Amino acid sequence: MSGRGTAVAIALLFGAALAAAGCGLGPGSGVGTVDLTVTREFGAVKVSEASGEANESDTVMRFLEGKDEIQTRYGGGYVKSIDGVEESERGGHPYDWFFYVDGVESPIGAAEVSLHGGERIWWDMHDWSATEQVPAVVGSWPAPFTTGWEGHKPVVAVECRGGGAACATARGALEGEGVKVAAGSPKGAIRVLVGPWSALRSDSAAALIERGPAESGVYAEFAPAVAGAAGVSGSRGSWRLVGLDENGSKARTFGPEAGLVAATRRYEGPPVWLVTGATVGAVRAAAAALDTTDLRDHYAVASETGAVTPLPLRSGTR
Repeated sequence: MSGRGTAVAIALLFGAALAAAGCGLGPGSGVGTVDLTVTREFGAVKVSEASGEANESDTVMRFLEGKDEIQTRYGGGYVKSIDGVEESERGGHPYDWFFYVDGVESPIGAAEVSLHGGERIWWDMHDWSATEQVPAVVGSWPAPFTTGWEGHKPVVAVECRGGGAACATARGALEGEGVKVAAGSPKGAIRVLVGPWSALRSDSAAALIERGPAESGVYAEFAPAVAGAAGVSGSRGSWRLVGLDENGSKARTFGPEAGLVAATRRYEGPPVWLVTGATVGAVRAAAAALDTTDLRDHYAVASETGAVTPLPLRSGTR
């Protein structure tokens, strides 16, 4: 979450104290394995990848320092560069480093997040002109379902809202990763909403998508299908999935059977995953993408006839 005004303010206030607190501490005993991924351009370009034992004194920042060459600012609370990839401005667009722990953007700085073992940490450098915050991503699958989020235990609920067979597919994908899916939708659960967009859009978290990436962090939207257009009928849905580019601009309108797998978060609540599309067939395509191969290092994906397209799209993509 470095690079934004709020992150810099936090770093300025607490960075020096945190750096001082970290100096001179021994490594401590091991707490478990942590996976680290470093990318740029919304996961499109891999910078580095590592896995290692975390110690009881480790933070996200300290673990990164042990695996990659980094430069920091503001008393060590703000990441300036990783392996030579440095914050910058290109054509008036700001590029900075952001990090996610178990698929959730951290609300606090990397020097403040302690590790307890089992975390999946993802650092990504990207253009944040469309939104300063992407609260949740799908690219750390099977986290947060296997790991929990921000210290909360992984309580998981699948809410089937007209998704048909896709609901069983989504549940099966989770259970295949060792996740115990709760009955009903307990308070505080990580919800997986499965169903056509017409059924999901009334949910308060899902509805953030209709307010754009600045609210949802999702570089996709659903546009009403044009009456009389090819392939448009009542049985094929009245919506079309539209992929947005890094600027938040419409870049590609997918076909009626294209599904979306995305994650968002409302306020300080648990992340919410969306497995959706214009039609039941599109929802099935989305559910079929719930695996590491299709989701790894992606912020969100469109899934259509077996082909998975990472989102956001690059500028000029059609």
